[in-house]
Amino acid sequence: MGRLVPAVTRALDVLELFLEGDGTLSAPDITRKLQLPRTTVHELVTTLAARSYLVSLPEQPGRYRLGVRAYQLGSRYAEQLDLAAEGQQVAREVAETCDETVHVAILEDLDVIYIAKVDSTHAVRMVSAAGRRLPAHCTAVGKMLLASLPPDELALRMAEEGELVAMTHHSITDPDALHAALAAVRERGVATEHRESNPDVSCVAAPVRDSAGRVVAALSISVPMIRWTEDRERELADLAAKGAGDLSARLGHRGGRH
Repeated sequence: MGRLVPAVTRALDVLELFLEGDGTLSAPDITRKLQLPRTTVHELVTTLAARSYLVSLPEQPGRYRLGVRAYQLGSRYAEQLDLAAEGQQVAREVAETCDETVHVAILEDLDVIYIAKVDSTHAVRMVSAAGRRLPAHCTAVGKMLLASLPPDELALRMAEEGELVAMTHHSITDPDALHAALAAVRERGVATEHRESNPDVSCVAAPVRDSAGRVVAALSISVPMIRWTEDRERELADLAAKGAGDLSARLGHRGGRH
């Protein structure tokens, strides 16, 4: 690794300060936060403003916000993101931590489609594949995604779909029961399913958000019942939430619900 350039590092430190708070800062604010000389901060801010990385606020003289050039760089980065590729990488990291099968899925109508998958190394494990489509209400990822829909959109999709099919004897087929389950998902922030899509497997899932805070996917961890306990469920719920958070960050999400 080559030597870091101090001036570039300082300029990036200045830009990254604008990710905090309300996104506006004055030169004295920057001086205080970075503990840099005032002349250095003045030169950095002047240079960044001249290159349109910062722009002064007309209504608040002496204060700055990020400029159009920062937006253009962020937009170009967003254009190059591939949810499936990013999901596969994060799923691999989660699977290496827990050694269970990890999926990332998206919602289409009332089905989920798995776009990334990493297998457990255990001899007994869930058998599935990326590209597989399943009824959303029978899966943890699906419940997470359904619970994230606006109420009117969820009602419309369910009205168009009609009957809820069962994949196992444990599948939810009653719409009222599904609505109750989705309310619990919203309250808890993670979703679970116990033997509802596979009689030998339970899963836990967490939401993946994009830069605007929209839920665009869900990440799940699937475990054969022979390795499933209440303690393991809590442990994996935390891990799924962390993995989903890591994937959200890769998509530009900065935390919180927008």
